[in-house]
Amino acid sequence: MKPLGWWLRHVHELLESSMAQALDAESLSRRHWQVLNTIALGARTPEEVDAALAPFVAADGPMAAKVADLRARGWVAEDGELTEAGREAHARVEERVEAFRATVTRGISDDDYRTTVRTLERCAANLESD
Repeated sequence: MKPLGWWLRHVHELLESSMAQALDAESLSRRHWQVLNTIALGARTPEEVDAALAPFVAADGPMAAKVADLRARGWVAEDGELTEAGREAHARVEERVEAFRATVTRGISDDDYRTTVRTLERCAANLESD
């Protein structure tokens, strides 16, 4: 049996590449999606986006360039809210992301999924406390 670290790395790489394929039709990266979704959930400034995404994108630095790109597409208004085109794009991409998530968890029961997440949370807590 391969160790936990091997599986974590392998699944991470598969998630990244598969997500990239799911978002390619909109010429978006995973970070673009995270920024777009964070704005849809209420963040209005690049700083609010950075704060909301800090646990996910720390190594990537500030998300201001992604916000600017979404503005250039006409998806984010100057006040930080999604435009009509942005709401439509968000809905399209959200459908793709939901389909991607369904593919990832296909054949996994809700109980098994919860057990896996709880196990990973415990592993993280164990490492954070050392």
